[in-house]
Amino acid sequence: MSIVEESRPTKESPAPRNNPLRSVWVIIPALNEEQSLPLVLRDLPAVGRVIVVDNGSIDATAKVAAVGGAEVVAEHQRGYGAACLRGMAEIHRRVGQGETPPRVVVFVDADYSDHPDLLPSLVQPILDGNADFVLGSRLLGEREPGAMPPQSVYGNKLACFLMWMLFGARYTDLGPFRAIAYDKLLELGMVDENFGWTIEMQIKALRAGLRWQELPVPYRRRIGTSKISGTISGTFKAGTKILYTIARYGLLKHQRVGTSGHQVSANRKAAA
Repeated sequence: MSIVEESRPTKESPAPRNNPLRSVWVIIPALNEEQSLPLVLRDLPAVGRVIVVDNGSIDATAKVAAVGGAEVVAEHQRGYGAACLRGMAEIHRRVGQGETPPRVVVFVDADYSDHPDLLPSLVQPILDGNADFVLGSRLLGEREPGAMPPQSVYGNKLACFLMWMLFGARYTDLGPFRAIAYDKLLELGMVDENFGWTIEMQIKALRAGLRWQELPVPYRRRIGTSKISGTISGTFKAGTKILYTIARYGLLKHQRVGTSGHQVSANRKAAA
């Protein structure tokens, strides 16, 4: 039976032992998302663990995350990539304490623009052994009017075109809703601490020869103001970093850039 067809247990209890989603852990980077985060946690199916990384919020993000049943860790260094690395470090810490490593790690935004209830569809190809990395593509799915401003659509298309030119990639999006096999994630040696995180993962997945798929996903207007596309400075910084990352890996495509995932996780843990 497909895991999409299985009933979802209550949030108060972990996924039962016979549920394949027990081997899935979720990382949610969050910055001042007290309004939207409860909706994200409500819509997530029961999984092995949900780790919310509070990236220096000044509202009640950490509190509502804990109330919603998530494990909360703090990353005071601002940056989307820094928060994701902190989430990976927490997984590394728990595995080091003897917990069974997850088979799959899912990244989802805290602003409720993604559809967390589609997580089973996202992870199914990996659990079935047919993929190592699955990317939710907003450009292939249905987008609510205003969910992605024109500059975001253009920026994503440009980045994907450049990746096709330099790496032969056929990506259509840099969407944040993504799933990857945990062992493969460690092998990528992720290092970016801000706007280059998503594209770094996609380029490194190609260079590592990972089997990847895109899944069309719907996308809605986020709750609150975007830290990136919602401001001119955020859009400029993100666009610049994405183009720099593509150029960097394009010029160094015959070299391995970054350290091992275990080293990055250990360093992030030590800095926490």
